[in-house]
Amino acid sequence: MIRVAAVGDLHVGPEVAGSYRERLSALPDQADVLLVAGDLTRHGTVEEGRVAAAELRDAGVPVIAVLGNHDYHSNAENEITAVLRDAGITVLEGEGTVVDCGGVRLGVAGGKGFGGGFLGRCASDFGEPEMKAFVRHTKDLADRLGTALLGLDCDVRVSLTHYSPSEDTLAGEPPEIYPFLGCYQLAEAIDCAEVDLAVHGHAHKGTEKGVTPGGVRVRNVALPVIQHAYAVYCLGERPDAEAECPPSAEHAAVS
Repeated sequence: MIRVAAVGDLHVGPEVAGSYRERLSALPDQADVLLVAGDLTRHGTVEEGRVAAAELRDAGVPVIAVLGNHDYHSNAENEITAVLRDAGITVLEGEGTVVDCGGVRLGVAGGKGFGGGFLGRCASDFGEPEMKAFVRHTKDLADRLGTALLGLDCDVRVSLTHYSPSEDTLAGEPPEIYPFLGCYQLAEAIDCAEVDLAVHGHAHKGTEKGVTPGGVRVRNVALPVIQHAYAVYCLGERPDAEAECPPSAEHAAVS
């Protein structure tokens, strides 16, 4: 069984340096890996990126992250990625990585993702070049995620994005902004790869638990949603494995 800790939307800045790190002291006893679903910073500055790196450095378990829209705001996403990687954090954008968790290979593929909406209420690549470019970006990032997921050689497969692949986990947000919170193309990529768990953030007023059209469990781990330093999900070969995950001092999420 693999214990996956996950959180998103830390939105750290210099004035809160050290406060999140204090809440990770028990992490190595409760999880095998920590996934961070984007928006590590508030305004995407390199200074904030350094704070985020310090919060997550030497956490006692492998840390795998994707960036979110806030991390792109100051056009310093490449510098932030480099700072995080220098701190030993794996940052994914259309890529995958495999972690050995006690002899079980956990594969994680991830990327920021993008908006566009969901079937029946989505943007289309028709009309103005600006709209075509918007939808093309959505499709490109979803295609990269799908390719990375399918390319993983692992026992357990997890998708990590910032934007949501499911409307379910957006419940609580105004329906008018759903197209800016996720897209159905991410779900198509996830379902095609037979993923065991899909983790995202971004929807601060959303709902923790959802499912893709293909039946993959989706979890919104935005910090305002889970209201703990991280949620813990246990994954394994048995169908009831997640339900058997022991509660942690922070938060145990079960189906």
